[in-house]
Amino acid sequence: MQERQFGPLAEQVSVIGQGTWQLDGRDDAGAIAALRRGLDMGMTHVDTAEMYGEAEPLVAKAIEGRRDEVFLVSKVLPSNGSRAGTVKACERSLARLKTDRLDCYILQWRGGYPLEDTFAAFEDLQRAGKIRSWGVSNFDADDLDEALALVGEGRIACNQVLYHVQERAIEHAVIPWCEKHKVAVVAYSPFGSGGFPASSSAGGRVLGDIADAHGVTPRQVVLAFLTRTASVFAIPKAASAGHAADNAAAGDLVLSKEDIRRIDEAFPRGRPKSLPMI
Repeated sequence: MQERQFGPLAEQVSVIGQGTWQLDGRDDAGAIAALRRGLDMGMTHVDTAEMYGEAEPLVAKAIEGRRDEVFLVSKVLPSNGSRAGTVKACERSLARLKTDRLDCYILQWRGGYPLEDTFAAFEDLQRAGKIRSWGVSNFDADDLDEALALVGEGRIACNQVLYHVQERAIEHAVIPWCEKHKVAVVAYSPFGSGGFPASSSAGGRVLGDIADAHGVTPRQVVLAFLTRTASVFAIPKAASAGHAADNAAAGDLVLSKEDIRRIDEAFPRGRPKSLPMI
């Protein structure tokens, strides 16, 4: 599994991680097995959130006895984003995850509380050793400018945003901003949240041709395409151990310039627009 520097942090983090949105409420044993298989395959970047229902307790079971292997991320809801509320939300997540620290803690999207209050809470939590770094999610370039003005360079570890081949809006301004300021970009829903290109579509056929040439799957091609630049990570969800292994295999896939050109042509990024989110 390829690893790279996660924003301003010195350590290396797996390029392909494991998302847990909508992982709970199905087959808990299967979800835990998928997460553990992902760890075995090098997908040690595990992302969850207080919003994800029972996902945090599932993650706790999956990483039991292996916490030191994991780059563990959770998120605070904006409704809990006051200075005191953020600290309390983090402590609840730590309890559900059965750990004493998070490697990164993220504001899930902007809400009604001032950013300076949430960021002050992040700094409090970091000083207390309860989080090692912090970041944001669903921030457009202007939001990032505002955040940077509040805290300065080197404090924002990541920006977690919607990114898949049919939704490439972040390539216009967000990715360049993050690269300039050494902020990691984390792609959520990299398969389009149920909207993966059909194999019979024009774009699906391009992905299929490239996948066949490399002896991989179209989904692995997509993950390699999205993480083709050094600032981008992806956190696909896996509901089975086999699916987790498939995702992990994408971490070592390198596409050619011609592969990238064909995908770029099949799925044009379109004109700049407001940051999409789900």
